[in-house]
Amino acid sequence: MKKLHVFLLVFFTATVLPVTAQDTVYFKNGLMANGLHHYGREALYTDLLAHQLYNNTLQQPRENGVAGINNEQQEVKWVAVRADSLNSFRMPREAGMRRRGFFNSGYLYLTYTANKEKTALLNTRGGSSVFVNGVPHTGDPYGSGWLYIPIKLKKGLNEFYIRSGFRTVTSLIFPEKPVGLNTEDPTLPVVVLQNDNAVLQGAVVVINSSSKPVGSLKIKSSIAGNEMITALPVVPAMGTRKVAFSFNAAGITQKGKQEITLVLTSGNKTLDEKNVFIEAVERGEPYSNTFISAIDGSLQYYAVTPQSGSVTANAALFLSVHGAGVEAIGQARAYKPKDWGTLVAATNRRPRGFNWEDWGRLDAIEVLNIAKKKFNPDPLRIYLTGHSMGGHGTWFLGATYPELWAAIAPCAGYPTLKEYSSHDGKIPDSTSSLTEKILLQAGNQSDVIKLAENYRPLGVYIFHGDSDRVVSVNYARQMKKVLAGFHPDFAYKEYPGGSHWFSNESVDWPPLFNFFKSHTILPDSAVNTIDFKTSSPGISFSYRWATIQQQVLPLQFSRIQLNRNLAGKTITGSTENVHTLKLAVGQFGKGASITITLDSLTALQYTVGNTTDSIWLQKQSGQWQIAAAPGAEQKGPQRYGTFKEAFNHNMIFVYGTKGNKSENEWAFDKARYDAETWYYRGNGAVDIIADKEYNTNDYAGRNVIIYGNASTNSAWSLLLSDSPVQVSRNHVSAGANAWSGDDLAVYFTRPIKNSPVNAVGVVAGTGLKGMNAANANQYFAGGSGFPDYMIFRLDMLRDGSRAIELAGFFDNNWQMDTNNQAGGN
Repeated sequence: MKKLHVFLLVFFTATVLPVTAQDTVYFKNGLMANGLHHYGREALYTDLLAHQLYNNTLQQPRENGVAGINNEQQEVKWVAVRADSLNSFRMPREAGMRRRGFFNSGYLYLTYTANKEKTALLNTRGGSSVFVNGVPHTGDPYGSGWLYIPIKLKKGLNEFYIRSGFRTVTSLIFPEKPVGLNTEDPTLPVVVLQNDNAVLQGAVVVINSSSKPVGSLKIKSSIAGNEMITALPVVPAMGTRKVAFSFNAAGITQKGKQEITLVLTSGNKTLDEKNVFIEAVERGEPYSNTFISAIDGSLQYYAVTPQSGSVTANAALFLSVHGAGVEAIGQARAYKPKDWGTLVAATNRRPRGFNWEDWGRLDAIEVLNIAKKKFNPDPLRIYLTGHSMGGHGTWFLGATYPELWAAIAPCAGYPTLKEYSSHDGKIPDSTSSLTEKILLQAGNQSDVIKLAENYRPLGVYIFHGDSDRVVSVNYARQMKKVLAGFHPDFAYKEYPGGSHWFSNESVDWPPLFNFFKSHTILPDSAVNTIDFKTSSPGISFSYRWATIQQQVLPLQFSRIQLNRNLAGKTITGSTENVHTLKLAVGQFGKGASITITLDSLTALQYTVGNTTDSIWLQKQSGQWQIAAAPGAEQKGPQRYGTFKEAFNHNMIFVYGTKGNKSENEWAFDKARYDAETWYYRGNGAVDIIADKEYNTNDYAGRNVIIYGNASTNSAWSLLLSDSPVQVSRNHVSAGANAWSGDDLAVYFTRPIKNSPVNAVGVVAGTGLKGMNAANANQYFAGGSGFPDYMIFRLDMLRDGSRAIELAGFFDNNWQMDTNNQAGGN
């Protein structure tokens, strides 16, 4: 659990080559320039270097040459840098090029001269992303070391622009084999002796450095005398993919490390062979399980600290969410077993992942549901806790899903990402720009302080060391003050002299679990008062017997304060920003005649029927009315937007092939770049296919991400023919608005017809300039807010929000809504 030093230590470890290599070249000399870009947890980003690159005005860097003009209207110059003995480039101290924190706003420029066209694997530790001869690839900002990107080197000069971190190590590896295994980043379970271990699953990476996609691959696993063969999905050309394989561990009889041999084959040909090690433990020790995630079909894992002693039915369940840089299995091992419950640790998809928001949130809920099914806990004794980033996750998940927990306990946590990482945002909360307000609105659900009323029904235990220099104890004191204004049941403890991590008691604090033990979730029949708030029914929509189905103003805060009188057969209360409300009325009894009065408006009479125990209410012309249930084709909790929501439900990336050569190359390169980033950020895997391979029958039930426009991607006509946003070569229309030019970029999402949940996400441009402007994938940053649609010019990379033509949210029928959009200011 000594996790805070991982970033620095990784640069002092030797590189373990993922494939058999002919040679490895470390870059030793380069140029750096700072103050060129700003990427944060927002849809808005600026990048002066990328702006020049996409406009074909970027000059080859030279020492003391001008790289750009920064926000202070000062010249930014290239400074010569040389790698140290560990092959690490550091930001120079001169010229103000270092700043506090791991990341900065600079680029590292490197070159490599090849004597012929050849293939290499790029390993760059410390950079967020890299342009290789103008083509974007993902980076390794946390210095993990296991990311190898296949690239094609041209004969002559090859240029690398690395969006660099505090320290950057970059190398080229020249593989002997075009297709091979990388076992440095495995996803593996822990074998529990005496369990049924005949069919377990792990995952490793296949690297394809050939110019064509590779199919018909298989992995043969061998361990303890047992073999299994697994067919693998297609690996894209010049790409990588993490693939799941099965293995039979029934022959393992002793605890400790066990070796699995993996043989990668194509037909009768062996392509590569590698070994991975798996751990075996006795029953009662912490272990991990793997599972197939519904988010993208990839293999993920969770860890377990089993209940001690004799396992009892209806025991408690504790969900623990880890801090940045911590593996879930390490989190689980920090806790001693409890005789009254089982602890489960989710992964957030990676040790840093998504900060327990977005897909980290989905992972936590996915694991919670698996744990409920597997361990069958008492449904009234479910608890949530976490440390550091996981402390934030506890605040966030507690406010987002208050009905799931009896009590929560954030340890050494901060409430909001924006406050803790103030440099992550480019848009101030005080902005007067209507366009920027729309972008901020898209991220409202991250602001748990504004959702604090949702903690009211939960027990809350706040735990923090008073000498914490990583996450200040002031965050705990801030939340103590917030809760003190209304909360009847919270406890607060500052550990004297406690640092960020002072021992396992930083999370496994006995008074915290004693607090949990005294709290249970009340049954619905006992909860007659509701005070619930959300900014998005697509994320958080219900508490007990009330559901916010639709909003008046999308992604602004909605609130319901309701009182139910079962004896008097009434529901009364107030609502804010609620268009459609669903109430479960079964507790009144079938045939009961009830009166509903909301917002002091006309009372509604309703008789509880024999076939349904729910009623839907809609606010029309200032009055509440009894209404039919909204159709699945409308916005609702099942599918509400925003753009980021499309990256779910086993999504598939579809790149266009109907454009010109440059447009088609962009579409594939961008789809591959997003797949690389998804793998790095979310331990994920995704199918990448050409538009001509896509049809609605074969890929039914899956979300779709389209790369291209109506002129360049044939899947557009299948999925987006009736969309109010249309993008074609040199033209965009959105409702009554239209724009022309080759420099327009567009992100948007739409429902897929005849599906109650599936959506299509679109990454489009009107020409190569606009397409390149859409390259940045900040939508994979945890907590970043994106609206339903966003149309912007390439000049946004230089001018910021002034170059956003239109951004906003569709109405509840997925049509343009002029009241919820802004642009050009």
